[in-house]
Amino acid sequence: MATNSSNISTAIRFTAKPISEFYTLFSEAEILEIIDALEVRQEIPLKYAYKGRGAKIWDDFYLKYIIPKWYRTSNVEIDLLKENFAYINSNALSAERINIIDVGSGNSYPVKDFISRLNKLNRINKYVALDVSDELLKVSRKNFQKWFPLIEFVSQAIDIENNCISPDLLNNQTEGENGTTANIILHLGVTIGNHQNRIQVFKNLKDSMGKNDFLVFTNEIGANSTWDEKARGGCDYHAREIYEWIKKNMGIRYEDCELIRRYDLAIDSVVVNMKFRQNYTINFNYQGIDKNVSFSEGEEITIWRHHKHEIPELMQEIEQAGLQLSHYTTNKYSSHIMAICQVASN
Repeated sequence: MATNSSNISTAIRFTAKPISEFYTLFSEAEILEIIDALEVRQEIPLKYAYKGRGAKIWDDFYLKYIIPKWYRTSNVEIDLLKENFAYINSNALSAERINIIDVGSGNSYPVKDFISRLNKLNRINKYVALDVSDELLKVSRKNFQKWFPLIEFVSQAIDIENNCISPDLLNNQTEGENGTTANIILHLGVTIGNHQNRIQVFKNLKDSMGKNDFLVFTNEIGANSTWDEKARGGCDYHAREIYEWIKKNMGIRYEDCELIRRYDLAIDSVVVNMKFRQNYTINFNYQGIDKNVSFSEGEEITIWRHHKHEIPELMQEIEQAGLQLSHYTTNKYSSHIMAICQVASN
């Protein structure tokens, strides 16, 4: 467990100091949250890995490994959106127009075909891109305005673990009995499985929704404990790039740590950790913040996490947040789920 440096022998201890770029990327509140997560959970929240150069790391990862190409024609997000298009469109017919609220929009590639189909039906009112990363929102804007120059594009930085969606981004639905505009809130990219507090995210999304709105999200399904210890996808390339990014920004020497991937029983998730080979103190010192967080040789910091849901567990988390599952489908391999939810009626 991370402790105050005075409680650990300093006979042989290395000190890391975050570089100046680190302090330009994060607000004071975000820096304090990182410090708290390191002290309490020995973790750097994954959401912060999408800031700064982290945005390019994610965009490169997506373009290289996920976007459909001639030799890889399938994309689970795009395929599931296509499969569920008729259900979403028909059940939103009580509203004349639709806002697409894309939470964790990234580079917006997963929603391109989905929006194109709705646009041909003249149903799109506006597209709202929300992400923790200002840099990814710039990528989203560039892509979206190239694809759909006539659709209104709105973006805002948001941390959905700590905030609801601003009402200013959502249309008031009191015009007429059923309202004239519905919001389809998307949370794709199996991102729900990366959050530290999934139920709080579900609650924040629920508290952002009206009676005509839908929440559409994806995640992997199955038992986390059966992980075969083979790194794939985000657990492989993306986590490795985050590892390099963290070492550079935190000022940690390359030879003083190593990358560990394992199943963590305590949180029932697959994690990627940075394991220290030396006693280490990370010194945060910036504009009134002066804090040391220390680790002993052999201790680990979690830098990437992912939780698969088993369907009964997913139902429980949804209901606990005040949502009800309206519809769901799985992909042909039964490895991923797309769930469509509304605010619970009771």
